[in-house]
Amino acid sequence: MADSKAKSTVSTQTNPRGIPVAPFIDNVSDYVSSRDEVEPTLRNFQEMISKYQFMEVNTQRRGQGLREKIPDIRKTLEMVRFLQMRKESNPTADLETNFELNDTLYARASISPADAEEVYLWLGANVMLAYPLDEAETMLDDKLNAAESSLRNCEEDLEFLREQITTLEVATARVYNWDVVQRRKEKGEGKEDEDKKRSGG
Repeated sequence: MADSKAKSTVSTQTNPRGIPVAPFIDNVSDYVSSRDEVEPTLRNFQEMISKYQFMEVNTQRRGQGLREKIPDIRKTLEMVRFLQMRKESNPTADLETNFELNDTLYARASISPADAEEVYLWLGANVMLAYPLDEAETMLDDKLNAAESSLRNCEEDLEFLREQITTLEVATARVYNWDVVQRRKEKGEGKEDEDKKRSGG
């Protein structure tokens, strides 16, 4: 009974994002009581490794998306802060700039900081919304903090997932080796019985 209790407590442990902790096998005979349990246990470990690898691929993809998004958010936030600063420090001097019409096409523009009351921000899915400068700064700041926090979580999760995969690979090797030793013992015992029969013992 204590054996099944230990298994259930291991399976309920998770990291902060709810990814379960892989079972660590120190003594195989506490985890596998007979050779009949070896095959299902190895199959179970392989399924768990596949799930962890699937989560690893998704987490890598999410992390990559965040790495691409964060510089854009940061650049936009810096621009909003720059407009805010120019509006407060030098509202009468026009701001000369190039703005992007297309990937390789730019136009010269003259912006009056005094008239810069709001900015238009892409929200995604081809939706753009006008925000007053202070609201835009707050929103972008929150968005940047959330993205950086998500990226940190992704990196932590990736490290955690790799550790779990390694733990399961070690557990698989231990169970497999235990099975090999048990087979040899059984063969050895069978040979001893045969020798006893032959010798008339």
